[in-house]
Order: sequence, then structure tokens, then C-alpha cells
Amino acid sequence: MFDPKALEDISNKISALIAASPAKDVEKNIRAVMGSFFTKMDLVTREEFDIQAQVLARTRDKLHALEARVDALEKAQRDE
Repeated sequence: MFDPKALEDISNKISALIAASPAKDVEKNIRAVMGSFFTKMDLVTREEFDIQAQVLARTRDKLHALEARVDALEKAQRDE
């Protein structure tokens, strides 16, 4: 079997090697470019999307209630 300590040591050495190499700079640059790209796309977070979906659902419910109320008032007015 593999010694977990040995695997951890290898993992730490690989992480240190990557941190000291140009790969770390490349990762930072890619993150910056992707962040800029997504900002320009005007995206929203999932949380913000869910909140707006809930607001829309409540608004739709209120609209249906108001439509029903207007229909009832119009019917009552015709029946007079």
C-alpha cells in the first residue's frame, strides 16, 4: 500500500514546484482574462437570478389576482 504521508509529501512538492514556475503566472493571467470576459458579458450570479425569478413569480401572482379583480368588477358593473 501507499504511505499517505509519502503521497502528501509528493503533493506538497508538486504544489511548491507549480507555485515557483511560470505556470502560476499563466493561471493568474488566465483568471484575469476570463474575469474580464465574463464582466463584459454582463452575467449575473445564480443567487441574483434566483432572487429575480422569485420576484417575477410574485409579480405574476399579483397580476393574475388584479386581472381577476378587474374581471369581477367589470362583470358587476355590467350586471347593474
